[in-house]
Amino acid sequence: MTGTRTAGTGLGAGGGGRLAAVDAVRGLAVLGMFAVHVGPGPRPEGAGYLIVAADGRAPALFTLLAGFSLALAQRGRAPAEQPDGWARRYRPLVIRCAILAGLGLLLAALWPGILVILAFFAVYFLAAEPFTRLSTPVLTAVAGVSVVAGPLLSFLLGPVFGYEASGRGAVPELTALTGREGLARVLCELLLTGAYPLATYFPYVLVGLALGRLCDLREGRAARRMAVWGAAAAAAGYGTAWVATHVLGGRERLLDVIAARHPEALGTADPVREVLRGQFGAVPSTSWEWLLVADPYSQTPLETIGNAGVGCALIGLFVLAARGRAGAWLQRPLAALGAMALSAYVLHALVLAGPAHGAASWGALAGFAGVALAVAWAWQRHWADSPLRRGPLEHLLRLATRGRRAA
Repeated sequence: MTGTRTAGTGLGAGGGGRLAAVDAVRGLAVLGMFAVHVGPGPRPEGAGYLIVAADGRAPALFTLLAGFSLALAQRGRAPAEQPDGWARRYRPLVIRCAILAGLGLLLAALWPGILVILAFFAVYFLAAEPFTRLSTPVLTAVAGVSVVAGPLLSFLLGPVFGYEASGRGAVPELTALTGREGLARVLCELLLTGAYPLATYFPYVLVGLALGRLCDLREGRAARRMAVWGAAAAAAGYGTAWVATHVLGGRERLLDVIAARHPEALGTADPVREVLRGQFGAVPSTSWEWLLVADPYSQTPLETIGNAGVGCALIGLFVLAARGRAGAWLQRPLAALGAMALSAYVLHALVLAGPAHGAASWGALAGFAGVALAVAWAWQRHWADSPLRRGPLEHLLRLATRGRRAA
């Protein structure tokens, strides 16, 4: 099968039945990840707004797409097609998650300079399995509740584990797996205190699952609804946070809290961002005011709503654009990169651990993006009639979980 499309649906035949436009959104998330890891610092001026747009939203978009893709994979599957028995039903999932966790631990050990998300993704997929069995109305309600409940748990439980003002945002390490205390710390990082913990990032998975159930992107109306819903949610989340912090005095009250509880951040250009940068996927527990911001990596309910809205709108807009020949053609390089996002992620981490260690410039970002897009496009053209078209690591993952039939 080649990279042709089913007319009017945006369905990428070369993507194993996946929507090519969804792959293109995932490719955009890969470029956003490059921007955060190798681009210059996020400055709200000129071209710096591109980095600001990617900061915090790239991992959120990846996670939302994970849930959305789970829903797409289940669509149209009859109950009779579900495998019988625990081993046949859960063994592929456990193997997939073990491989992702292993890759995450390995990459984190090679270079602690980036916060590798793969081990967290393994936990997301394990946690998502029971939710895939819920009816659509129940799943939608649970997803909505999780957007508030997850950040609230992070806020309330942080002090219980000794992380009220700082110390959060780490990733699991191989060396911690050798003792009981280390295992407990890794578990706490994965669930609550790490860079992308289950408490504050799993809501994106649930929202993506619900969106995948509610919106059949083969219908133009569904794509338009996603674009409108997403834009409205983004405006509501970010807009409410802006009003709370800049109109109702929330920022001034936070600066008072920072002076008392986070004095090390006072001398920086933006003390609020500085505190959040040290927390990453956790909500600081020093004031209820933190729950009303929507800055990158704050992972509050308002940021989660805003980020999820951006992801929803992007999916709808990309699918609508893909219905035209020009839009579909322009999305092909991004779709090729998104189809092999795991391979791109691992390879970029290896390059950052070696020859590109410490890269942080527009030139580095242009190099990473250009090479990734060109290699992904060339790879898919070369392996168009082979299972390897999905990407080398993606293919190996399928072989490990499904055997040779995955080809």
